[in-house]
Formats: sequence, structure tokens, C-alpha cells
Amino acid sequence: MDEAREPRRAAAKTQRSLLRDFFRPSRGQFVVGLALFLTALIVVLTLRSQATQPEFANVRQADLIQLLDNVTGETRRLEEQVRELERSRTELLSGADRDQAAREEAARRLEQARIIAGTVPAVGPGIRIEIQDPGERVTAELLLNAVEELRDAGAEVIELNDAVRLVMNSYFSADETGAVTADGVALAEPYVIDAIGDPATLEAGARFRGGLVSEIEGERVGGRVTIEQLEAVDISSVVEIAEPQFARPR
Repeated sequence: MDEAREPRRAAAKTQRSLLRDFFRPSRGQFVVGLALFLTALIVVLTLRSQATQPEFANVRQADLIQLLDNVTGETRRLEEQVRELERSRTELLSGADRDQAAREEAARRLEQARIIAGTVPAVGPGIRIEIQDPGERVTAELLLNAVEELRDAGAEVIELNDAVRLVMNSYFSADETGAVTADGVALAEPYVIDAIGDPATLEAGARFRGGLVSEIEGERVGGRVTIEQLEAVDISSVVEIAEPQFARPR
């Protein structure tokens, strides 16, 4: 009887031991279980993350790298285009400045040419020379020499008797009465010469030995010369330019 009960007691003991081991795991079992739990958690989170990712979620890493390279290259290309446009803008602005400077220089030279040609009025510092000739001995040659002396002294614009603008092709002569004429216009005494240029230099040119003053005030003419330096000499007479009949610009 006792021998029959002994196997049953051993089986019950083994069952109780298994139950105790299941509810009270060892350290090794605990570590294995924790690892399995974490693995399962990571898998679940990964699946959820992929489910909420945009269109790139299923793209391979190599494809993503290639896509990033393409975006980087496109960005660099656009940046280069921006730099090129900036350079073009700078060149256009610089070109506009050069064009503006060229136009201003052309306008300045045109104005100078008009002044030299005598087609526009002029104003500037200079001198006024008044020649009194009571004996009427002043000749066309003498006045021509006086004008040449003033030009040699730097006169830029010259006018006679507030009426005749002297230019490069001006000429002096005498009419049938013997009166002095300039460009066909009869001149009356006193002769007034207005000249624009450096006042001191122009006066020195008129007064040098053997020049205008010496000739007029010498015994041959017996006249009198007065010279006044002015800050502003206003010359209003102009020359009418005839339209060329045959010549045309090239």
C-alpha cells in the first residue's frame, strides 16, 4: 500500500516544482523574456512608423541617397544661376553707367564744338578791349593781328562790337569807303573786342612789346587802348552755318 502511494507523491512533488518554477522564473529566464519583449516592441513600433511615413517610407536607402544627391546637385545649379544673374545685372548696370558717361561726354564735346563753331552763345571769364581810333588809322590787318594774338594767348571765344562772332574762317577787309569790315559787317570806332579765356593771360598777350597795345598807342596810329578783366564776359552773337550742298556725313 505504501509502495503504491510513493509514485503519486513523487509526481505531485514534480508538478508543484514546475508550477513554482513557472511563477518564480530564474534570472536567466527573466533576461530571455525581457529580450523577447523588447524585440516584439521594436517590431511593432517599426511597423507603426512605416505605416505613418510619407512616400519615402518604402524607398531603399540607396535610392534615398541618390535622390539626395540629385537635390543637392539641383540646388547647386540654381545657386550658380543666381550668381550668373547677379553678374549679368552688375554688367548691365556697369554698361548703363558707361553708356551714360559716354552720352555725357558726347554732349560735352558737342557743346564745345558748337562754341568753337560760334553757333551758340557763350559766357565765361575774360577781358574786354576798347580801341579808340580818333585818326581812323586802324586797318583790317591790324585788327586781324590783334585777334591772332588773343587766340595765341588762349582766347576761346571772340566777339567784335557786340555784333560779329569771330570763328576760324572769319576774315577782315575794307569796304569801298575804306571802313574796316569783319565777315562783311562794317565796324565803327571805338572797336570793342570781347574775349573769353584766362583774363590775366589774355591781357598779357595784348600788352606784350610789339603787340596790340604797342601798335595802337604808337605814333603810326596814335590811338588809345583800355583793357578790363571781367569775371563774366557774355557773348551773344552767333554764326549762321550754311547747309552743305554736296557733302554728307560718312
